[in-house]
Amino acid sequence: MISVRNFFFGALTMSTFLPTKHNLREALLFCFNLKKSATDGHRLLCKAYGKHALSIKSCEYWFRRFKSGDFDTRDKERGGRPIKFEDDELEALLDDDSSQTQEELAETLGVTQQAISNRLKVMGMVQKQGNWVPYELKPGNIEHRICTCELLLKR
Repeated sequence: MISVRNFFFGALTMSTFLPTKHNLREALLFCFNLKKSATDGHRLLCKAYGKHALSIKSCEYWFRRFKSGDFDTRDKERGGRPIKFEDDELEALLDDDSSQTQEELAETLGVTQQAISNRLKVMGMVQKQGNWVPYELKPGNIEHRICTCELLLKR
């Protein structure tokens, strides 16, 4: 016959429950109400949920919120999502004037310079001699260079 102790502890170790951030924050609020420290709360979460527990920094952050009287465990609203743009828009701007700086492109598209930098990197574009060019040459560009080299050699 299974003892009550083995039944409950066996069920806990065999559980496949994965806590959400909200679950973990609620558990931290429980620890806070028991007058535990953030470190103690973190230790308990690690003991219960292992690698799924919040970091010590997160626990400290939530304890500071609780101490300030904010017991809402939901995420706070943030500013709007960054404006997205299509690569086609960026390519069109580069076709018009490939010598534009990242700052100028960002201002035209209404996004951050970092967003432009990331997209240019993904598109494989690098700036050479003040112009944005593909990092890897396309077959047409390779052929154009070969023709130019042949003409220079004939001279």
